[in-house]
Amino acid sequence: MASGGRKGTPRTSVWLAGKDEAPRRRAEGAPGEGGLDLPRIVATTVRMLDAEGLAKFSMRKLAAELGVTAMSVYWYVKTKDDLLEYAVDEVWAELDVPDPAEEGADWRDQLRAMAVTYRRVLVAHPWVPQLLSRYFNMGPKALRFSDTLLAVMRRSGVRPAELTGSLGALFQFVYGFASLESLHRARVREEDMDLDEYYEKAKDLVLSSPEITRAVPETAELVEAREGEPIEELWERDFELGLETVIAGIEVMRDRHRDGPQAPQAP
Repeated sequence: MASGGRKGTPRTSVWLAGKDEAPRRRAEGAPGEGGLDLPRIVATTVRMLDAEGLAKFSMRKLAAELGVTAMSVYWYVKTKDDLLEYAVDEVWAELDVPDPAEEGADWRDQLRAMAVTYRRVLVAHPWVPQLLSRYFNMGPKALRFSDTLLAVMRRSGVRPAELTGSLGALFQFVYGFASLESLHRARVREEDMDLDEYYEKAKDLVLSSPEITRAVPETAELVEAREGEPIEELWERDFELGLETVIAGIEVMRDRHRDGPQAPQAP
């Protein structure tokens, strides 16, 4: 959660701040700034964050992009943190949300679909993973996704006390996979290479060093075994396998608790 309050006081989320002047300001509009409103500000923020990243984003640059003064932006949002919370929730609108009440729908298929769309959005917006640990993430679009996720999981038969643990195992896997994927893509872009070119150079570096191959023989063997496969295909296969492994684990734990402890078998 982001800081920003008085010393020793956690910052209050924009979604939990209660009533303030923001609704009136958004309704009236900023004097002399025609066409400016909160949706436009948030959409521009998302676009700038996608293009330049979180470190280069500033309210001053945002105002210049909008063609207004910084004070005009603050007419709609109190702080930069508030704006970033709005931006994170706006991205959540891109998540595909299934209907958990759909007749005949398999909860596993719906869970897979939600994991896939979550990964896609995190990779498309690399700045989002950086902000998820700073804010409550309680905007209406995020809550819609979370509530649907719980509804899907309830149909799995997992005990209520274990719902959050099961979901945590699944979506922490997706979050970790997507975050590392985003970091790697960014590193490759900085080197002005494509994914396969970067991998080939890294592979040659590993395999051409006797010291490295002796130190990590299993890794060297794996690198050689994957030679010639496009990185995008490798990632897709690894992600699908990891996803299926976690879902299978959820089923195993559900059935273990449903059936109770197994009696020891005679030798």
